[in-house]
Amino acid sequence: MSHSATLDRSVRLFKAFRNEQTDRDTFYRLLADDSVSQVSEFAPLSGRTLLDVGGGPGYFSDAFRAAGAYYLGLDPDVGELSARGSYTPGMIRASGTELPVRTGAVDVCYSSNVLEHVDKPRKMLDEMVRVTKPGGTVFLSFTPWFSPWGGHETSPWHFLGGHYARRRFHAKNGHPPKNAFGESLFAVSIGEALQWARTHPDATLERALPRYHPWWATWIVRVPVLREVASWNLVLVLRKNA
Repeated sequence: MSHSATLDRSVRLFKAFRNEQTDRDTFYRLLADDSVSQVSEFAPLSGRTLLDVGGGPGYFSDAFRAAGAYYLGLDPDVGELSARGSYTPGMIRASGTELPVRTGAVDVCYSSNVLEHVDKPRKMLDEMVRVTKPGGTVFLSFTPWFSPWGGHETSPWHFLGGHYARRRFHAKNGHPPKNAFGESLFAVSIGEALQWARTHPDATLERALPRYHPWWATWIVRVPVLREVASWNLVLVLRKNA
C-alpha cells in the first residue's frame, strides 16, 4: 500500500463505516472512490475492462467509470441492484459462484465485501481468477469473521457463535438480521483466504493488506491470530498467471 494510505484516510473510512447502516450513500461513495485509488496502485483502469462481483446498486460503477474503466457489475440480489431506486446501466443479476463471463475476458476482476456473504467462497474466488485475462488483476476484499464487525449488525455477539448472535438479534429487535448467519453471512477467515491465494495454480498473490489501515500498519496481516481480529477488512491482490 502506498503512502497515500494515511491515518487521516483511515479515520475518514472508519467514521463513515460506523454510519453505514444509517448513511449508506456517504459510506459507499467514499469507499468506491477509495477503491479506485487502491486498485489503481496495482492495475491501470483507463480503457480496461473491469468486472465487479457483487456490485450492488452502482456506487462502484460511478467511481470506476469516472476513472475510465469499462465497467460490468453483477449481483444476485434484486433488492441490492435497485437499492438506489432503479438499476444502474451495466449491472446484471447473476451469481458470484457461477459468473456468466467467458474465461480470460476481463482485465480486472474486483469484489468488495461480498465473500463473507457467499456459502462457497472458494468457488467464487476460483471464478474470479478464471474470468481474468493472463497478466490481469484480481482485487478482492472481505470482512473476516473474527474481526470486530465479522457478525455485521449482530456484532459483537458473533464471537459467542453466529447462530447465537442471530437468535439474540431476532429476540431483541423482533425481526431477523439482514445478514443472517448460515444463510446470507458466513465465517471466512484471513488464514483460509491466504492459504487459497498462496496455493492457487493459476494466479500469484501480490499483496495482502488490511483495507482500512494506514500503510505503516499493514504488518498486521503477517501475524497469525492477531490479523483475524485486528484487520477489520482484508484485501487480496493476485496476478493471473500467463
